[in-house]
Amino acid sequence: MAPPKYQSPPQAPPLFVGTNDSIAADAQKICDTTRSLLDKVVAEVSPEQATFQNVMAPIVEDENLSALQTRILGFYQYVAADADLRTASTEADKILDDFGIECAMREDVFKLVDAAYSRRDKETELEPESLRLLEKDRKNYIKFGLGLPAGPQRDRFKEIKKRLSQIQIEFTRNLNEENGGVWLTPEELDGVPEDVLVGLEKGKDENEGKLKLSFKYPDLFPTLKFAKNPETRRKVFMANENKCNQNAPLFQEAIVLRDEAARMLGYPNHAQLRIEDKMAKDTDTVNDFLADLRSRLTAGGAKEVDHLLELKKADAESRGLPFDGNYYLWDHKFYDRLMIEKEYSIDETKIAEYFPISSTISGMLKIFEELLGFVFVELPPEDRARLSPTGKAEDIVWHEDVILFSVWDDASAGDGFVGYLYLDLHPRPGKYGHAANFNLQPGFLYENGTRRYPATALVCNFSKPTATKPSLLKHDEVVTLFHELGHGIHDLAGRTKYCRFHGTSTVRDFVEAPSQMLENWCWTPSVLKSLSNHYESGEKIPDDLIEKLLSTKHVNSALFNLRQLHFGIFDMTIHSPKSHEEAKAFEISKLYNELRSQIAGIKGPEAQGEKPDWGNGQACFGHLIGGYDAGYYGYLYSEVYSTDMFYSVFKADPMNGVEGRRYRHTVLEKGGSQDEMTSLENFLGRKPSTDAFYKELGITQ
Repeated sequence: MAPPKYQSPPQAPPLFVGTNDSIAADAQKICDTTRSLLDKVVAEVSPEQATFQNVMAPIVEDENLSALQTRILGFYQYVAADADLRTASTEADKILDDFGIECAMREDVFKLVDAAYSRRDKETELEPESLRLLEKDRKNYIKFGLGLPAGPQRDRFKEIKKRLSQIQIEFTRNLNEENGGVWLTPEELDGVPEDVLVGLEKGKDENEGKLKLSFKYPDLFPTLKFAKNPETRRKVFMANENKCNQNAPLFQEAIVLRDEAARMLGYPNHAQLRIEDKMAKDTDTVNDFLADLRSRLTAGGAKEVDHLLELKKADAESRGLPFDGNYYLWDHKFYDRLMIEKEYSIDETKIAEYFPISSTISGMLKIFEELLGFVFVELPPEDRARLSPTGKAEDIVWHEDVILFSVWDDASAGDGFVGYLYLDLHPRPGKYGHAANFNLQPGFLYENGTRRYPATALVCNFSKPTATKPSLLKHDEVVTLFHELGHGIHDLAGRTKYCRFHGTSTVRDFVEAPSQMLENWCWTPSVLKSLSNHYESGEKIPDDLIEKLLSTKHVNSALFNLRQLHFGIFDMTIHSPKSHEEAKAFEISKLYNELRSQIAGIKGPEAQGEKPDWGNGQACFGHLIGGYDAGYYGYLYSEVYSTDMFYSVFKADPMNGVEGRRYRHTVLEKGGSQDEMTSLENFLGRKPSTDAFYKELGITQ
């Protein structure tokens, strides 16, 4: 039972009681309410009278309130155990997206927003966050085609936007519902840890005696890392690259439509349209950054491949396997792991024994308590029932596996309520297949000045406990958990007036920086020691094992970063064609595969005679359809900011609670409510620098 002062949150948790019928109906109801409000504003206010208070204030209040429902309605498609519920959620998303396009193209509303913007300087008490909202809203209308002449041109633009919305929904559904796999014999799976094998589906009839390896991470990654048979790894790798081929034509269509829309608005390409409002501001800045990083990393990558190739040759000779002198994509996880084991005496499964998921999460939350001034109170079923608006504990979670915390400020910050944190940690059929943070309900200020508190969820896919072992996290999974929890903390720390700017609602080339910065704690000896707790003995991880682990931090890091560069350069290439004809002519699968081998220097099946379009990796690349289009560079770009913040402020003393709280209030609280560069400079006390980024990568400037 939680201490008394933490037993009564001032706000109930969200409800997850949607049904197949109610989800789409609720989405439609929200649209109808907002449409009525917009009609009312247009009827009552003329452009000559338009101000922030009589135009934007009612619109943004409606936006705040509807966000409490809309995000949950769209969330079911990622987590619901029931397939019909996931379908209903997808349908709700479609209703809301279509309505969003309708709203964004209302010329009558745009005229009022534009008029309010033109007299923004004359309004008294228009504080910076409201002004930012007004500026961004006006620009959004223009980017939705309202600068285009009414008629066929604007109609075509609307048609494009609707189709792009449909593509995103269908593409995401295909990825989430993907349930394929590869049937393999136990011999083919030789070397794969027993923990993985016991959880695999056993074959019947024509697959009798075989096991089904799914493409979910807890199956896929250990197989690519440990399967001794190179043909098994090749088979699994190829199948994974082709697991969602129905998405390939959707991806191609999206690229062509985005290019057409950008050109209609007067932009040279989709990338420039997307980047002008981000921290980078233009495509040249992004392309120069990616090209510079590529030139600095290429020689190191080639050296790493040469070393891994020697290892492969020795391994092949020792096991009597054929060796053709090539280092392939399906070799990399295997030999990267083998190299670390052999040359650094690191066994990642041994390290995982010190990180059972429950105690690791408890340890992580303690770090955030000490550093940022939070208190996390886990809510058992009896507390859930007490807090649930329906009185039923199960109504405030979407699945029985979900863990729920109420989050508070500690005594130093006044014991105030902060929000709710949900953890959904293990894979199940139909569930989102990667690791991500979802904001379920944003924070904002009600019109009367009282605060609405956020609810945020981590959705991950760590291995399930077995009959003999709890779920054990490999070190890279500890880093992933820390990263995603960093997004959740960003959400919980948000203190903005409007939901539009709450928490992680920042520009995409900054949003990863807070989470990336927190990854550094996973490479800090004292933190690793405090997080560890051997699942059998309860012992802390030994110092010599920590030392060995830290020595691997930048092993093959040139290849890791070249992989990120492949994604970023591919993204910029397809979104920056020189002409619309070039956009239509892209052979996207071929381009994706060729860029990968050129940038990383690792060969694909084309070196064995396969056609260049042997796989459709882009068809599984949800980021580029789900919001990171012309933005994937942001992962590397924000790394510059995150490394600068860590080196400058936290490296000397990672658990400095004074600096942690200053970071919380200066950066995390602000979300997108002010220019992100302002938040960053306020925290650093200067303009950001690339020095720490290149130093961390071991690259001289």
